[in-house]
Amino acid sequence: MPTNIITYLACICFIFLFGKIFIVPIKKVLKLILNSILGGVVIFLINLIGANFGFHIGLNIFTSIVIGLLGLPGAVCLIIIKLLIG
Repeated sequence: MPTNIITYLACICFIFLFGKIFIVPIKKVLKLILNSILGGVVIFLINLIGANFGFHIGLNIFTSIVIGLLGLPGAVCLIIIKLLIG
């Protein structure tokens, strides 16, 4: 009987450790995906406002991830790069 309790406790500890090891990378990947989607929305808004001035940033996975990783400074960097390169 005591060995069953010890076995159950060991399994519960293993499940918690296993979950802890894999939940952190999953959280980071989900955060990157969410930020990339928000980056796509920001690029869309920049293009919507920039259409009045003839300004356009391509909406692709690269630009979306740049804004997703860097946030607002990433959007500013893309705008500056677009203005410099043309």
